[in-house]
Amino acid sequence: MVVLVREQGNPPQEHRLCESQHPELCRARPTEFANHYCCYSPLCNQNVSLVLEATQTPSEQPRLDGQLPLILGPVLALLVLVALGALGLWHVRRRQEKQQGLHSELGESSLILKASEQGESILGDLLDSDCTTGSGSGLPFLVQRTVARQVALVECVGKGRYGEVWRGLWHGESVAVKIFSSRDEQSWFRETEIYNTVLLRHDNILGKDKGFIASDMTSRNSSTQLWLITHYHEHGSLYDFLQRQTLEPQLALRLAMSAACGLAHLHVEIFGTQGKPAIAHRDLKSRNVLVKSNLQCCIADLGLAVMHSQGSDYLDIGNNPRVGTKRYMAPEVLDEQIRTDCFESYKWTDIWAFGLVLWEIARRTIVNGIVEEYRPPFYDVVPNDPSFEDMKKVVCIDQQTPTIPNRLAADPVLSGLAQMMRECWYPNPSARLTALRIKKTLQKLSNSPEKPK
Repeated sequence: MVVLVREQGNPPQEHRLCESQHPELCRARPTEFANHYCCYSPLCNQNVSLVLEATQTPSEQPRLDGQLPLILGPVLALLVLVALGALGLWHVRRRQEKQQGLHSELGESSLILKASEQGESILGDLLDSDCTTGSGSGLPFLVQRTVARQVALVECVGKGRYGEVWRGLWHGESVAVKIFSSRDEQSWFRETEIYNTVLLRHDNILGKDKGFIASDMTSRNSSTQLWLITHYHEHGSLYDFLQRQTLEPQLALRLAMSAACGLAHLHVEIFGTQGKPAIAHRDLKSRNVLVKSNLQCCIADLGLAVMHSQGSDYLDIGNNPRVGTKRYMAPEVLDEQIRTDCFESYKWTDIWAFGLVLWEIARRTIVNGIVEEYRPPFYDVVPNDPSFEDMKKVVCIDQQTPTIPNRLAADPVLSGLAQMMRECWYPNPSARLTALRIKKTLQKLSNSPEKPK
């Protein structure tokens, strides 16, 4: 046999022995310290070479025990962060879905409940209900969109340069739907912004509680439509009303005074939590004044309105390239001398235009059985669709104003109305009447003992 032995600290040593002397070694298992080879023929161990088992010492083994925490620590921390982030995101999404679901249920349930009640006005109740925002700025946007999607258009009742007005039906009630053309998107946005942010609680202004219902951007026939939904006034605009109706002096005074009340409320700034900024209309004309069922006027179409807050002295002109109606433009606008950084300048242009509206009312008022056909201001000196230059020549260069019928002098109310028109048309803007003065003068005429019965 051959035996290979390695003692501690020494190199392996080979020993050649006879099997008969150490038979127990042939039954031993090789280790890293000893190995053996047994054979059973003469001198069979002469050419045998052995090696020890290639077993690593503890010092040679990889030291993974110390490295394992360094590897697993960052991995576990990353997994924990990912899990926490996913849990937080799920929690936020779930809370948002619950809130949206609650708002949707509130809006839809309110609409359904209101629709199910018989014998009363759904729109009136909806605007008076708890669905409103409480700030005087109209219905919440979710309810506005719900109303808009449920309106069915019935008939077109008006068409102009910047869009159309339709009569629509919502749960059996008539509503007015003003559809803006795409080029007039800024007017739709501005009017929606004012109705939804400014407190306009006044009988003679189309605003929250007084006519505005909803606005929405919708898609029909593969095109985008901009809707503004208001209460439907069957008499239409003052322009439409005057073409159909002649007026008694008392009705003329009622129309004029209610319109003046609305304009005075627009122009004044109201302070406090229930306040509002001062507002100039900038496109006042008979087409933008509606006649309500009680034969009072309310001012509409605030797409060009300018707002001013005295406390901050901030003038909010908006971002609308559209200009007002040329026929109703004041001379300082036509000759481009208006001070665009001064809020009072815009109020003065409203007064000029209001004088033209008074002239339209006066022409359709019967005095001694005489009345004129409806005509727009300056009908006799400019074409149907006058250009900017046409109006500038007539108003600024020729300094013309509409002719006031002589017959108005025969009536105490209408003679006062005629004098008021002249004071609205002063070339010097600051010399014109204020809306509040017009309102008080008309109230005085209304209370006059000489007023027609």
